[in-house]
Amino acid sequence: MDTKTIYARLNKVFRDVFDDDEITVGPKTTANDIEDWDSLEHITLMSAVQREFKVKFTMGEIASMKNVGEMADIIAARAK
Repeated sequence: MDTKTIYARLNKVFRDVFDDDEITVGPKTTANDIEDWDSLEHITLMSAVQREFKVKFTMGEIASMKNVGEMADIIAARAK
């Protein structure tokens, strides 16, 4: 799966989870960039991303992701 497709699908997930059609994520996007992205929403977001891409993140991966780019890299490595 190419990077452009991953980010297009991530944008859809983020917009759905945060109920904000204005959100556009990129490799450097972090929780600090999205107003409602707190620890509770992070759990919801991770579940939604895993469902969308049919991947499973480990707890270590979830805890260590520093930005959306790292999330996209994991998805790219696992997506079929």
